[in-house]
Amino acid sequence: QVQLVESGGGLVQAGGSLRLSCTASGRTFSSTHMGWFRQPPGKEREFVATISAGGGRSYYADSVKGRFTISRDNAKNTVYLQMNSLKPEDTAIYYCAAHYNDFGRGTQASAYNRWGQGTQVTVSS
Repeated sequence: QVQLVESGGGLVQAGGSLRLSCTASGRTFSSTHMGWFRQPPGKEREFVATISAGGGRSYYADSVKGRFTISRDNAKNTVYLQMNSLKPEDTAIYYCAAHYNDFGRGTQASAYNRWGQGTQVTVSS
């Protein structure tokens, strides 16, 4: 089973940057599609970005397109979320997740089989 551990969250001023990391245990990381979701205070969990198992395909929510970049290093069993030009509305708990379903389902939380514990990102105005 894949276990996921996020890191890199913190407090940053608006306009700043953070890079989140998610390291997976297990031997199947390179065959697993990965995604990032977030849950703002008092709101539902929402899709942020997803990347295919080989890293060749990615997809973003409109709210982060052009500001966030998802990438992965399969040799390190790690997926990243580089977040630039952060806004107060990006404040949320960020979760990484893994799934083995069709890549096209990667915007849906229900497609994911494994979740990390989350890391807090707070953007001050």
